[in-house]
Amino acid sequence: MNTTSPCETCGNVYDKAFTVTLQGKTHTFDSFECAIQALAPVCGHCDCRIIGHGVESDEQIFCCVHCATKAGEKGLKDRQ
Repeated sequence: MNTTSPCETCGNVYDKAFTVTLQGKTHTFDSFECAIQALAPVCGHCDCRIIGHGVESDEQIFCCVHCATKAGEKGLKDRQ
């Protein structure tokens, strides 16, 4: 979708910007990098942006089982 709205992360106006609708709210970005910075969840242990599946426990999300274990979670397995 072409739009002339500025990217909500960096403010750049780009003729190939796109929109993402998440939980009923529409966001405009000029790149996937900006979309990830704005929308991707953050690991509860290492603070990296989770752009894959991640693992969840008690409403917390982690980038991997290693980080979940380091945060004290038990019994989680990586998705296969």
